[in-house]
Amino acid sequence: MTRTLLCFGDSNTHGTRPMETLAGNGRFARKDRWTDQLAQALPGWEVIAEGHPGRTVVHDDPVEGAHRNGMRVLLAILESHKPVDLVLLMLGTNDLKERFSVNAMDIALSLENMVRLILRSECGPEGAAPQVLLVAPPPITETGCLAEIFAGGAAKSQGLAPRIAAAAERQGVAFLNAGQHVQVSPLDGIHYEAEAMPVLARTFEAAIREMFPAG
Repeated sequence: MTRTLLCFGDSNTHGTRPMETLAGNGRFARKDRWTDQLAQALPGWEVIAEGHPGRTVVHDDPVEGAHRNGMRVLLAILESHKPVDLVLLMLGTNDLKERFSVNAMDIALSLENMVRLILRSECGPEGAAPQVLLVAPPPITETGCLAEIFAGGAAKSQGLAPRIAAAAERQGVAFLNAGQHVQVSPLDGIHYEAEAMPVLARTFEAAIREMFPAG
């Protein structure tokens, strides 16, 4: 039996390279992305990498476009891939941008609303709810070409993990703190270096095998 894993995230699910300039450095080769490495480690799964650079949890971005709002597109994506056994949800970093003026608690509560949407989506096997692995992204730093965009975000990001963990507990879904395993790049303070990719793949594989021991 093949299971379906939907990885719903932002540029760090897309595989965006650390950026030297705002023009960007492109995307890691497919084999070097954690999503593809995870797929290799889970042969019984279809792993769908649904990462959109700039994706927020709930914000219509006034600079980068309203289509960056993850809540607006999530249900359509779930329905297009159903039945979905598991949603690996890793968002919140882009909500730290200064333009949104929200704190860590607001970001966690927004993610909790997103989890509620998944759990009532009826997009799991036989119309049930998909399971959810809610992931807190690692804290950011304010450096390089993205520093001004994320001004004030580094301090806020330090409070994300415990608040997202509490949201996961309230909704009865699994939680993983990615910041305990990887760090952001010193180049731009947001994206991950190549060496973080296999670490994330192994970490997510272990968590998924614990959730689906027969899978």
